[in-house]
Amino acid sequence: MQYQFNYRPYKRRFIRPLHTNHGIWEIREGIIIHLKSVKGKIGTGEIAPISWFGSESMEQALNFCQQLPSEINQEVILSIPDTLPACQFGFESALEMVNGKQENSASSSFPLLQFSALLPAGREALTAWKPLWEQGYRTFKWKISVYPIAEEITILESLVKALPTGAKLRLDANGGLNYQEANLWLFTCDNLQATNVNHDFFEIEFIEQLLPVSEFDKMLELGDCYSTKIALDESVATFPQLETCYQNGWRDVFVIKPGIIGSPFRLRKFCQKYQIDAVFSSVFETDIGRNAALQLAHELSLSQRAVGFGVNHWFQKEALS
Repeated sequence: MQYQFNYRPYKRRFIRPLHTNHGIWEIREGIIIHLKSVKGKIGTGEIAPISWFGSESMEQALNFCQQLPSEINQEVILSIPDTLPACQFGFESALEMVNGKQENSASSSFPLLQFSALLPAGREALTAWKPLWEQGYRTFKWKISVYPIAEEITILESLVKALPTGAKLRLDANGGLNYQEANLWLFTCDNLQATNVNHDFFEIEFIEQLLPVSEFDKMLELGDCYSTKIALDESVATFPQLETCYQNGWRDVFVIKPGIIGSPFRLRKFCQKYQIDAVFSSVFETDIGRNAALQLAHELSLSQRAVGFGVNHWFQKEALS
């Protein structure tokens, strides 16, 4: 079957720059794609690459769209190479919609999913959690490895004291720590948890991507040395990476970003086969990519862990440019 194809690039500016170990991010760029069947059915998808996280670049994604004809078929979509994972996700999501396998649903269509809210790095987190708590969030994610480690550990201790009963906290290093710093963070978190044995007051749920992708074996080792859980993030950014880490023995938490991991079909098959502890997370996509990603989270989440899509407060409600 042939589909009419068109696309539209967009830019969205963060309300305030997002600071991570990878640097400062000010503008989210992406591409909205449309497929239309001969029967007039329309499917939309989103390509939202993050090159520094492991996907193709925006330029590569745009070049791919530009070289396609105005009519394409399923064979073209399913042959998109693994080097373009964000394109795989965007085109397959649109294909599923146009074929009636995915609904154009709002986030409210997944009432059983709980959401984790992203806090700003540094001391701003000490006040930023309060309005988010009032909005109903109970799980928070805080970026570390942005400021000096001694400063961040002091902030963590203050944050833990400030958070209300029942709060959960995730730390995300974005691969920015060395081995000694990773040990210190895990030791600190274990000690904080030790004073809270029943976890009624707060819980440090896990630390994401302590070390660079190249140091997988050391993260495996650290997972055996501490009680605080470790999650892989950048290490499993794309589907081939996810397969490799599982084959090499990772059985702790996998943070999956559907928007850049690649083929939804392959991801479904993998998760259903291996029943991994997966936490689905945003790539700061628009509602189009978000709803497709949440559909996967709804289908494939086995645990009661919150999904990492509490990021809308990082953008103004405005039309895409």
